[in-house]
Amino acid sequence: MNVNSYGFASAAAAAEYLKRHHRHETGENQCSAALVKLIKAPVPLVWSLVRRFDEPQKYKPFVSRCVARGDLEIGSLREVDVKSGLPATTSTERLEFLDDDEHILSMRIIGGDHRLQNYFSIISLHPEIVDGRSGTLVIESFVVDVPEGNTKDETCYFVEALIKCNLKSLADVSEQLAVQDRTEPIVGL
Repeated sequence: MNVNSYGFASAAAAAEYLKRHHRHETGENQCSAALVKLIKAPVPLVWSLVRRFDEPQKYKPFVSRCVARGDLEIGSLREVDVKSGLPATTSTERLEFLDDDEHILSMRIIGGDHRLQNYFSIISLHPEIVDGRSGTLVIESFVVDVPEGNTKDETCYFVEALIKCNLKSLADVSEQLAVQDRTEPIVGL
């Protein structure tokens, strides 16, 4: 977890949220990590983007298209097309958990053309004061199998790089909307 650039309160809060919401049992041939991002936008606005399991391309830059099946309930599936440049073309993903009150979403990759086997992630959002305004502390954690021919470090580095890009994009989109004074949840962007 990278909390170095945050104040003591954020680091302590992140550690507590990790213990409460981001527990992963890691097998012998798996790696796991958690990343933290402070966003200068209120939780309802950020959550309105994150909770859209059917529209990850709203903030995930490597997703070119998503087709969701189901009513955005636990067990719903989505077929994601990945932009070129990554060692993947498609991903089939299942919504494992969605809590609008606690702002927690988890998903599992169950198929597709990629090397992320048994990938499971949790993302949680928490209110935080950032520069004197309502902000969001975002934590995303994952566990994944280490592919044959790779090390745990290589696998974690790759997945962390993807998540960092996604979180940076989530911050950029959310903060741009917040600057426009769009503090209510965004519906049907």
